[in-house]
Amino acid sequence: MNDVWTAIVDNFSDLPSAAVAAKAVVRLLLAAMLGAALGYEREHRHQRAGMRTHMLICLGSATFTLVPQMAHMSDDAVSRVIQGLVAGIGFLGAGPILKLEQRMEVKGLTTAASIWVAAAVGVTSGLGRGMMAILTTVLALVILEFLPQFEHGKDDRSVQPAPGGA
Repeated sequence: MNDVWTAIVDNFSDLPSAAVAAKAVVRLLLAAMLGAALGYEREHRHQRAGMRTHMLICLGSATFTLVPQMAHMSDDAVSRVIQGLVAGIGFLGAGPILKLEQRMEVKGLTTAASIWVAAAVGVTSGLGRGMMAILTTVLALVILEFLPQFEHGKDDRSVQPAPGGA
């Protein structure tokens, strides 16, 4: 019975100290919170990929980055994990893109790009680069929130005047 207990303890000893656990918690929470900020903006604009999607992408990316570091893998191994993540996120980002044949229009590219940025924010958080992750998120939010008014000469957030009013 002691062997069974030892095996169980060994499987849950990947956070050997409070300091290591705190580092992991901070990085994962930061990734989830920054993903929430990106996702809230997309959800606010009624896009298909919203807050939960962006949170999960950031959290997953941070986890995929954090685990090899905590397992003391080489920088080359961590780099290969990130390369695989970047390639894989492209497939996920392709999901929101629609090509509307009748109108010769492609929709969803901005949401796909926000998914890509969310993965980058997650990787950055997982690597322990908190300020870079925050800066990237702030810049992405500025782009998503304030630049649409310059696109095609319109502001898609503008309020339409009431019928018959000036």
